[in-house]
Amino acid sequence: MPNGRESIFFQQIGGMILVMEHDIQDYFFDLNGYIVLKNAVDPQHLRELNEAFDSFPQDLAYEGWWGNCQRLDNNKHAGLEMQNIVEGGEPFERLIDHPSWVNSVHKYCGEEGSYVDGLFIDECFASVRRTGGFFPFHSGGYQGALRGAYHYANGQFRCGQCNILLALTDVGAGDGGTLVIPGSHKSNFVHPTLTGSWDDQVKRGHNNIPGAVEVHLKAGDAILFVDGICHGASARTNPGERRVVIYRYGVSWGNTRYGFRYSDELLARVTPAQRKILQPIPVRKPEMATAGV
Repeated sequence: MPNGRESIFFQQIGGMILVMEHDIQDYFFDLNGYIVLKNAVDPQHLRELNEAFDSFPQDLAYEGWWGNCQRLDNNKHAGLEMQNIVEGGEPFERLIDHPSWVNSVHKYCGEEGSYVDGLFIDECFASVRRTGGFFPFHSGGYQGALRGAYHYANGQFRCGQCNILLALTDVGAGDGGTLVIPGSHKSNFVHPTLTGSWDDQVKRGHNNIPGAVEVHLKAGDAILFVDGICHGASARTNPGERRVVIYRYGVSWGNTRYGFRYSDELLARVTPAQRKILQPIPVRKPEMATAGV
């Protein structure tokens, strides 16, 4: 997707004329609720991330800790999910404000131009999914939850949350790819075939939902999508592993989904720009002023 501005249009609201710039990426993000970022990370970074995945403890029990990362599999069919993965090593730290997407997620969900301008990482985790694993459909504009909702008003994107799903392995047919229903971030209705519980989806299967698109990615590609789009993942039927990293961004006043707190070592090690995303509102205590902090 081109990054340069390609179009400017004017909108009059009351007596005020707003000048709004947009490009082809903005157009398709607004229209479909997602975009694909080709070659988002370079081959060397990709190798380092996969090497980090190789070091994960394979026998870690559910809710077990590995350093400051915790195994929390959101759905029993999802496979291994390592939460708070930004604490999993330097290759994951580089993803905090990666140049392939940081400006876009800031524009879409960072309340740009407001007094709370800035990003926050709601959740970040590594996922390893093997044969038989999948993830049920969830979200959709009809739910209207502000935390993940899609909003655009007065020339500004004001989304509650935007997600980056980075593929570390090729994800094609049979690999358990991400499923999205384009435009569903604006829908006023639940998809008629997706009513009921997640267990109901397990029984029915959900690989042939009308209107759903499976997003195929090469290793190193990423998909950026608003959390309010109806999305899930198809069943993996191929042998081997689907490896992805997911970073979910929201506005600076948010809080981590599961209440993770970053280690002092991590906060001291990352760059000031990265620390501002991890901890957008620094702790304020009287003793800090005395210490000159």
